[in-house]
Amino acid sequence: MVKIRLTRGGAKKRPFYHIIVTDSRSARDGRNIERVGFYNPVASGQEKRVELNVERVQHWLGHGAQMTDKVADLYKQAAKAAPAA
Repeated sequence: MVKIRLTRGGAKKRPFYHIIVTDSRSARDGRNIERVGFYNPVASGQEKRVELNVERVQHWLGHGAQMTDKVADLYKQAAKAAPAA
């Protein structure tokens, strides 16, 4: 099954996550099919907290991909912010 989930990057105590499309059997930071955005939980000032290519996420959802709970929340935030931008 194809999943849309987070993969961790960044430094110790400063997490940064890429939102990726991957096979559910691959490791968290392992091989991925496509990178569709990022999530920065410690963003401050003018830094973006969430950036997501909504079109590509919709494409993968149309092909049967499943989002994790956290990515679903981020997707809602990005979809809400996209029309305003």
